Amino acid sequence: MPRIPIVAARFAEVPSVTDIERRLYAHLAQLRGQRTGSGPGTPSDGDEDIHVWQLCLPRSGKLRIHRRARAVHDRAEAATGLAHLSAATRARLSVLRAGADLVAIPTEHRADEIAAALHADMPWMAPATETVWHAMRRSVREGDPGLRLSPLLLVGPPGIGKRSEGRARALGLLVGAPTTIVDATSEPAGFAIVGSQVGWASAGPGRVLETILAHRVANPLIVVDEIEKAGSVRSKSGTAHDLAQALLPLLDRSTAAAWSCPYFRVGFDMSWVGWVLTANTTEGLSAPFLSRCPPLHLSGPTRQHLQDFAVRQACGLPLSGGPVSVLVHDGSRCHCRCLGRGGSAVA
Repeated sequence: MPRIPIVAARFAEVPSVTDIERRLYAHLAQLRGQRTGSGPGTPSDGDEDIHVWQLCLPRSGKLRIHRRARAVHDRAEAATGLAHLSAATRARLSVLRAGADLVAIPTEHRADEIAAALHADMPWMAPATETVWHAMRRSVREGDPGLRLSPLLLVGPPGIGKRSEGRARALGLLVGAPTTIVDATSEPAGFAIVGSQVGWASAGPGRVLETILAHRVANPLIVVDEIEKAGSVRSKSGTAHDLAQALLPLLDRSTAAAWSCPYFRVGFDMSWVGWVLTANTTEGLSAPFLSRCPPLHLSGPTRQHLQDFAVRQACGLPLSGGPVSVLVHDGSRCHCRCLGRGGSAVA
């Protein structure tokens, strides 16, 4: 898989202040040795001669070297972009030192296969499947290094499979991308997804970055269910933290490419993350949010869709031997039809 840099930081090894001081003393010894042509400090001298120069320097000279070493160290630390993080936090981010992988669709034919498999599973979700299909084919045609899905907002009545954990994970499995599902009704603020600053009781990097850190993939699939029901949290200072508002920078490609994590306080390229958001209605969703995720309205499945879906699910059950009983609705009357392994009805 192709790999891209995702963290706006340098994971360089910065020498300690003591090491920099030793280099400065060694340089001073070399300069003075060249001036006199003898004595300690010539290029052939070793650590003992450097120590001699440390002892010979007055206190003011030692303080000057120490201040200069500290300044060099601090500038080098600042250049990494990680100076404000603890050693443990840096180690946590170091898994992205070489970047993150991008899951890609190899050919348009593979895109067709994935779309066909999704449509066969839930044909009433055809508008969503078609949108994903076109996005996959476009990524191949344009030569993108990885699959890039525009944010999807699926709006429809409850119980039609918009969220459908099995479907979401099926898409991730077919594409090869890790999938994280978040229930917005149980996450009243954006902290669980985008993270929160140190100081909050629930401080952490958020589910999106946790998924990227765990799998080292830059374009995971994030499913947020019932986004319109997400509440908000108000801090002691009176600041409101709303999930939909917190997602705005991540749903726009230009701002997501330089998104700053509130927990790590480091920039990340989140423009490759695939977002699928579901809602029963668009009421309560702001105009800026809807402009980033134009709603895709879905209708419910027909009776035939449900019957076919039930048969497919029943045939896939891990039952050992014997026929699989499938309940089929016929008008107001229900009867049980047994399907053999070949799908033919048996008495």
